[in-house]
Amino acid sequence: MKINLQSLHFKASDHLKDFIDEKVGKLAHFDDKIISADVTLFTDDGNNTDNKFCEIRLSVPGYDDFVKKNGESYEAATSDAVDTLQTILRRKKDRA
Repeated sequence: MKINLQSLHFKASDHLKDFIDEKVGKLAHFDDKIISADVTLFTDDGNNTDNKFCEIRLSVPGYDDFVKKNGESYEAATSDAVDTLQTILRRKKDRA
């Protein structure tokens, strides 16, 4: 699975890139047909403390899964998004 990381209006640190690669890479255990994961990180300009956003789009033949989560840090938002995608992938596997 290929992971494409895009950070809007800031440069992601190596620590953040490694964290995202580790977390998102675990999704391959749930579905071996995943082609790629497009991860986009950005900040909302509002006064809310949960203004760090993570969007993940999984490219799978026939359909794409998309999740958008926010948190106090990019790590928290990414973890939340990955947990949600794991739930989605488990449900699809159970239905098949």
